[in-house]
Amino acid sequence: MDNRSHILVVDDDDRIRSLLKEYLNEKKFIVTTAQNADEAKIKLSHFKFDLIVLDVMMPGQSGYELTKEIKVNDCPPIILLTAKGEVENRIKGLEIGADDYIGKPFEPKELLLRIRNIISKKVKIDQKKEYFVGEAIIDLRKMVIKLKNIPKKINVTEKKILSEMLLNPGKTYSRSKIGELSGILQERSIDVMITRLRQKIEIDPKNPKYLQTIRGSGYVLWIE
Repeated sequence: MDNRSHILVVDDDDRIRSLLKEYLNEKKFIVTTAQNADEAKIKLSHFKFDLIVLDVMMPGQSGYELTKEIKVNDCPPIILLTAKGEVENRIKGLEIGADDYIGKPFEPKELLLRIRNIISKKVKIDQKKEYFVGEAIIDLRKMVIKLKNIPKKINVTEKKILSEMLLNPGKTYSRSKIGELSGILQERSIDVMITRLRQKIEIDPKNPKYLQTIRGSGYVLWIE
């Protein structure tokens, strides 16, 4: 049985597809390619992938549109490739659910490091589908938090922050770090997101026991 990670590379540029397939094969990854969003969706329906490397600018459905569509369901992590390096494009990709972003042209080694980083974190998270924080049960795969047996949905951004905090309980995350992880720039929006999460996790959100504020430093998640 082959336990190597399976990557889907989606790009309309034949040369980039071929180069990435060859390079990642050399690094012991299984690689499947698609030249557009329609072909990618066919491959996604037939195979289980550990990660998607997805070009943004493609004829037909763009990488942004495909990301938004497939992130509605349980979907592998996505790294977006684009020639556009502006901050707003990076933020747009992260807001709709992409896990990372790299601008063209790029060094294959940098992409490799980002792939390994994301897959290593995914493996750690997937080892345990449900996390218990006080009386709350967090299911990252289904993107649901159950509190007193009442299910509450979480969005992609909330899942991203929870995933990071659950991997590092007791670690304080500054607003700037949370902003970097989530793609949210305004501190007020970060505070609102944390407030929403508290309402889903805490019995008494106004006096949080688990998702706490560290005055002057940021936020921390405690797990009993």
